[in-house]
Amino acid sequence: MSEHATPAVLRGPELEGDEAYASVMDVFHAAIERFADRPAFTCMGRTLSYGELDRLSGDFAAWLQHDTGLQPGDRIAIQLPNVLQFPVAVFGALRAGLVVVNTNPLYTEREMAHQFKDSGARAIVILANMADKLERVLERTDIEHVVVTQLADLHPFPRRPLINAAVKYVKKLVPAYRLPRALGFREALKRGARLEHREVDRQADDIAALQYTGGTTGLAKGTMLTHRNLVANMLQARQAIGQGLEDGKETIIAPLPVYHIYTFTVNCLFMMETGNHSVLIPNPRDLAGFVKTLKSVRFTGFVGLNTLFNALCDRQDFRDLDFSGLHLTISGGMALTRAVAKRWEEVTGCPVAEGYGLTETSPIVSFNPIDAIQLGTIGRPVAGTEVKVVDLEGADLPLGESGELCVRGPQVMKGYWQRDDETARSLDADGWFHTGDVAVLQDDGYIRIVDRKKDMILVSGFNVYPNEIEDVVAHHPGVVESAAVGVPDDASGEAIKLFVVARDPDLDAETLRAWCKQQLTAYKVPRHVEFRDELPKTNVGKVLRRQLRDEDPRQGDA
Repeated sequence: MSEHATPAVLRGPELEGDEAYASVMDVFHAAIERFADRPAFTCMGRTLSYGELDRLSGDFAAWLQHDTGLQPGDRIAIQLPNVLQFPVAVFGALRAGLVVVNTNPLYTEREMAHQFKDSGARAIVILANMADKLERVLERTDIEHVVVTQLADLHPFPRRPLINAAVKYVKKLVPAYRLPRALGFREALKRGARLEHREVDRQADDIAALQYTGGTTGLAKGTMLTHRNLVANMLQARQAIGQGLEDGKETIIAPLPVYHIYTFTVNCLFMMETGNHSVLIPNPRDLAGFVKTLKSVRFTGFVGLNTLFNALCDRQDFRDLDFSGLHLTISGGMALTRAVAKRWEEVTGCPVAEGYGLTETSPIVSFNPIDAIQLGTIGRPVAGTEVKVVDLEGADLPLGESGELCVRGPQVMKGYWQRDDETARSLDADGWFHTGDVAVLQDDGYIRIVDRKKDMILVSGFNVYPNEIEDVVAHHPGVVESAAVGVPDDASGEAIKLFVVARDPDLDAETLRAWCKQQLTAYKVPRHVEFRDELPKTNVGKVLRRQLRDEDPRQGDA
């Protein structure tokens, strides 16, 4: 740090409406009162209005309160993809005063057993497709109440049995399972409809959700997100993203998993509070089916991330869609490359506004103003939020210098569930959360993420950040996507290895290296290049650099 440089803190504007809601349920009830007749969620052609969501979630809450013995503060796991049962189960659980444990439907048995046991979940709502896994781990958990739902359970007759039968018997996506004490989701709703739901008073500091981190190192940790955290982030999203959105008039495409904090906050809270309509996509990997859904809806907003934008723009059927209504595209979850952002705008006519966040921050920390997007940055801090960067010793750094990004604000988690040591390592005594991301604060108030600290590559003593290399490679017309990782090297300590999915079958390693040499200093040019048909990704679509890094660096080198 320069001898005369002044440590910097960037601050967002004042948070508005901070006292409007004490809990997530206050948000829910206000939305129901204002927008009862408006569409809330659509999935596979079936739409739930806000009024129907109120009735069904109330029925589920009543069943939980009368038939399970669960008490406010008890945990319930919800292991569902993007289906209509998700908002019904989540808001029903919250109305009963329970803590929601969002669970990835793609989890392995080991991951399920860990999360259920670690959270102390006493109940679960699970899709029939993965109930066989639950059968095998159930005795290792504290779960007493199992509710199983089939994909189309909230669809009307005759579509419901037709879809469910096709999923089970034609596509064979429901392995046989035996859970004798399990109750069907529709039966739970039916029983709840005959009972009276009692409103539960939850305080702002009560935990609303245990949101487990991805577990990139070791086992996943439960992030304690309070009602205050989630409500604050919803209000922050409204101030940052809400310009130009009309309450009750928008139709937003939601292809990313609703159990992930990104979509959970944006679509289940922010879009609900504004009375807008979310279209849930159960399987965005089925791009043909996804585009078919888009063709049937006049959508005005799209919540996605870099790999999905890129994959869609590669398809002619997507490029042929009518984008005349689209005026908001939000990117998060992973770095947005300039090449993909420009391509999306060329195809759709709508610029991409990138934001940044983490599970531990509910998730939104910063966002690019819709009317002042600065590509290559994650925007400015959202309302009520402070950010700074620190060096390896924890000293605050000035504008323009790279260091670990730290965040303080009402959206920062309460801590990690039953992990006081982990909480103390990442959340300091002054309330600053240390993100593990390396960033630069610009003098214009924008923030630029350099990369993850743990993904940094050390080449002959020089710091190399994969994002920079991948951004350069993304501009090559023959490349679909890439990932750069560090691999052991006797001469330089680490060398850069680039994994590439090519658009051009004739593209070779030397051509790519030559491309990189034009725009990167010599030590940043990849030494090894490996071509792949696809890259490993998380359930959200983020490339798993760690998995690539853990592979034998000598296999497949060019």
